[in-house]
Amino acid sequence: MTRLGGHVNSRDNGATPRRRRWQVALLPFATVGLVAAGLVVTQTGAQAATWPTAKSTTTVTSTQSVSGTKDYGLVRYKAGGAMGDGGQSESQKPIFELADGATIKNVIIGSPAADGIHCKGSCTLINVWWEDVGEDAATFKGGSSANYTVDGGGARSASDKVFQHNGGGKLTIKNFDVSNFGKLYRSCGNCSTQYKRTVVIQNVTVTAPGKVLAGINTNYGDTATFSGITIYGDSSRKISICDRYTGNSSGAEPVKTGSGPDGTYCKYTSSNIVYK
Repeated sequence: MTRLGGHVNSRDNGATPRRRRWQVALLPFATVGLVAAGLVVTQTGAQAATWPTAKSTTTVTSTQSVSGTKDYGLVRYKAGGAMGDGGQSESQKPIFELADGATIKNVIIGSPAADGIHCKGSCTLINVWWEDVGEDAATFKGGSSANYTVDGGGARSASDKVFQHNGGGKLTIKNFDVSNFGKLYRSCGNCSTQYKRTVVIQNVTVTAPGKVLAGINTNYGDTATFSGITIYGDSSRKISICDRYTGNSSGAEPVKTGSGPDGTYCKYTSSNIVYK
């Protein structure tokens, strides 16, 4: 369920993905990499991912419950029936609902995506791709000790938020690709039960247009830490890295109080963000 928190209502055109390139360089010429048998394997710069091709498409008319580990083999799932049209209505149902401790991998969420994925507790999303984000790509609803990980995959065409953090705990987003989006991450600004929330965003490739990478509530002690962020197509630097808000539990629209690094809540330096 999406709560208020600085909604973005526009939907822009998508961006053309670029391929990742790797090179092998001899020591001592490489500056970053994995040392093995006198060689260094180096990534020549993060680039937008090549999106996978779905093996097949499955339309579901009810939420699919996931426990343990489930590998979907790059099958595309999309919503049917009354689950939702993938717009911004808060009455939509998730395509997948993950039990505490569940892992979902190698799945493509097609359009309509309804309310994407819900995690009831700690969860891991590996190589999950959202072709056209619905209400939200994923919503994290665990308690204060929950740990959530998004590793690999990508999301595009999110008119508002990609990842919605309604519960407590820590979310790590890494090795991810996002394009044409409102907010990559938002700590719920007005949920009836509020928490201190932590997000770590690392090795993420961003392709404009986009609005904000993370929105957090400083009055609840939220923190957002960034590293290895590469942004394409934003020469004017319109995409905000981190926005700070004063959240509430009353349902009112939260108040934005600032943007940019402050060393306490929004944690990054200019060296953590690369523009191309």
